[in-house]
Amino acid sequence: MALQLDERQRAMLLEMGVRVWLPGTAFAVLAENDPAPAVPTRPAAAPVEARAPLPAPVAPKVPNVPVVAPEVMVAASDLAALDWNGLADTAAACTACGVCAGRKFGTLQPAAQAQADWMVVGDPPEEEEDAAAQAFTGAPGQLLDNMLQAVGASRTGSGPQGAYATNVVKCRPPHGRNPTPADLAECARFLQREVELVRPKVIFAVGRFAIQTLLSEHGALATQPLGKLRGMVYRYRGIPVVVSYHPKLLLRNSADKAKAWADLCLAMDSMSPS
Repeated sequence: MALQLDERQRAMLLEMGVRVWLPGTAFAVLAENDPAPAVPTRPAAAPVEARAPLPAPVAPKVPNVPVVAPEVMVAASDLAALDWNGLADTAAACTACGVCAGRKFGTLQPAAQAQADWMVVGDPPEEEEDAAAQAFTGAPGQLLDNMLQAVGASRTGSGPQGAYATNVVKCRPPHGRNPTPADLAECARFLQREVELVRPKVIFAVGRFAIQTLLSEHGALATQPLGKLRGMVYRYRGIPVVVSYHPKLLLRNSADKAKAWADLCLAMDSMSPS
């Protein structure tokens, strides 16, 4: 049943805010002309910023571990078969003791002569000797050459006029440290072969470590101060050994040069007849 409202009632409903839809009324026409209610839409999505590609995974860093060369050790029996060149090459590659860590060049060099009556053995090489790959260089070497010349010998001569000079240890110890007894024992094998090749008539030992090695057969005597060891003739594998001051010490204390001359004279007297 259609709702019948007069003009007055419809006006009152409009005042109250109530809209009544009746066909043919002005309200109905208005309603038909109203646009369709807006359908709420989702807000447009915010533009997505382009992201840089993720970096490739980085492998964990592995600490640098120094590669340690295997120890090169040669038995004394093997050294006995080496000639000069083989002995020098073996000594230059030897890593049997910690002394090699400070080495640039080994100081064991082939002798310039087949045989020499004099053999001079000094302490471990210092920096200048290490750089030159030769025993007794610089001012100490010049003083040694003068001392040898005074007894009619030289490092370039042979036989009675020949002298071969070497270090008791063939490598410069790292940071200039002193060689240990184990270091001296390892290198003594090379010294032994040098003696066999040189075939000296006398060994002139200068320096504390050279003396300790060459007098090791004499037990505790080898550790005595130089002042108590001078003036005596010792033996190394049957060869006379005379001890004295190292040339570098004579350069610091000229007063001991007269004592060194007396030691040289003792060494000449101790030589076996040719």
